[in-house]
Amino acid sequence: MAYQSTNPYTGEVEKTFVDISPAQLDDKLQRADACFKTDWRERSFAARTIILKKAATLMRERAQPMAELITREMGKLIAQSLGEVALSAAILDYYADHAEQFLAPEKLTTAKGEALVESSPIGVLFGVEPWNYPYYQIARFAAPNLMAGNVVMVKHASSVPQCALAFEQLLHDAGAPAGAYTNLFISKEQVAQVIEDPRIRAVALTGSEAAGAIVAAQAGQHLKKTTLELGGSDAFIVLEDADLDKAVKFAVRGRMGNSGQACTASKRIIVVDALADSFLEKFQSALGHFEPGDPMDKVTTLAPLSSAGALEILLKQVDGAVRHGARVVMGGKRVDGRHGYFMQPTILTDISPKNPAYKEEFFGPVAMFFRVKDEAAAVALANDSPFGLGGSVFTQDIERGKRVARKIETGMVYINSDLVSSPELPFGGVKNSGYGRELSGAGIQEFVNKKLIRVN
Repeated sequence: MAYQSTNPYTGEVEKTFVDISPAQLDDKLQRADACFKTDWRERSFAARTIILKKAATLMRERAQPMAELITREMGKLIAQSLGEVALSAAILDYYADHAEQFLAPEKLTTAKGEALVESSPIGVLFGVEPWNYPYYQIARFAAPNLMAGNVVMVKHASSVPQCALAFEQLLHDAGAPAGAYTNLFISKEQVAQVIEDPRIRAVALTGSEAAGAIVAAQAGQHLKKTTLELGGSDAFIVLEDADLDKAVKFAVRGRMGNSGQACTASKRIIVVDALADSFLEKFQSALGHFEPGDPMDKVTTLAPLSSAGALEILLKQVDGAVRHGARVVMGGKRVDGRHGYFMQPTILTDISPKNPAYKEEFFGPVAMFFRVKDEAAAVALANDSPFGLGGSVFTQDIERGKRVARKIETGMVYINSDLVSSPELPFGGVKNSGYGRELSGAGIQEFVNKKLIRVN
């Protein structure tokens, strides 16, 4: 597996890194295991807090160069890259501030004697992380688990190696001991070896359904717990009493943020008939104002996709949808006349349940537009998906919005907003979108031993 920085705007290869050798991998595993057993798990919450707080401070101080690495490696608009750095630092701070409270012993009511549940770390954890949010994805895995007393090893995506190294350096400079946080440049074969290694106690993956199935099977064979955050095809429901302009504004943000390369992007726009024509007209007009350009330039509004391969997959998906009867309202092609992996903002409609696109995830600036007769039809369509990550409901009747949200089969639903992540809010899905939760108090509970202590 070649760890390589290729600028999606220029197509130029900036840096290449080689996989580590088997001996180097074993050395890193030994170091992580020793760090857990002899150092990190023995430290107090206060001691761990000092290091994570320092890492958050350093991240803010290095915001510009760290953000520029994101933009150079996966193409994100520089303003959004800066936003990701800020969010990642906030996650580090959040767990530094709240971990001890989240893991405080819980006293149980019992007829006689005393009973309590205590939380303790379980050991060395292995994370497999994606390219689309290079720091945020790591922060939400590493921060809670480091504060819980575990140590973490991370195999980052092969296209963002400089981001991977920058985050590892951050923890090192903040004072984390050797082995507390370890970046791994390893091959797919080595990933399997790490998962089966007895020094690894649990595995977390954010990625595709296919990758999740492989990792879960490998970990399950060795009786190791996993959390999986996989794909999504989030429904964005607009009911007849919605604020139309507000709904359009958030639909554009929800579909176009990160050039549409987000598992929680608003991918299926579902609008009740009464507003469908007006919504589509305004939505199309808004998407027409996006202009491709250098993602380092603050005036650019359309960033390239992360790679040539990502663009090719998306174009094939659109062509396949059209061959099966979908209609292109706008876009559908590569942006002509410039270098870079740019996809036109695209709207597809007339997508029947028999069309393969109906249940696919489009990872880029492609919105599927559906019109439905009423609320019940909107909910039914939203749930007719193999995915169950997030979703949105737009209505001016908040209680109605809550009732609709409860009917949607996902891990998250936002009312009158697209889905925006925040440290204090749990993140995760159901169905083919995976299992387990990250962020909030839930995120620190996944990889700890909840030990009962009973006194008669």
